[in-house]
Amino acid sequence: MSRWLAAGSLLALIALGLAWELWLAPLRPGGSWLVLKVLPLCIPLAGLLRNRMYTYRWVSLMVWLYFIEGVVRAYSDRGLGARLALIEIALCLTLFAACVLHVRVRLGKAGA
Repeated sequence: MSRWLAAGSLLALIALGLAWELWLAPLRPGGSWLVLKVLPLCIPLAGLLRNRMYTYRWVSLMVWLYFIEGVVRAYSDRGLGARLALIEIALCLTLFAACVLHVRVRLGKAGA
């Protein structure tokens, strides 16, 4: 369960970043270079889908960078941008919780 929640929230975070910076609320008409922020999110996708423990551990740390971006943009942006930032915050918290839960469950099974 936590494995699929982590992969799903990561995919949703990628989709949100693409939609946000290209169509929904780009900083410039026609898209923004900030769309490149989703590239680091694509790297761990294969590791999560292959159920690699190391990937879950470092994604749980990397996601805080996107959480910080969401907090800053929720505070500084207005309108749709602020609402998208709140969605980003929720997805980051979901991804973090799913990764931590997955690691705990797997370590619990290994120790039992």
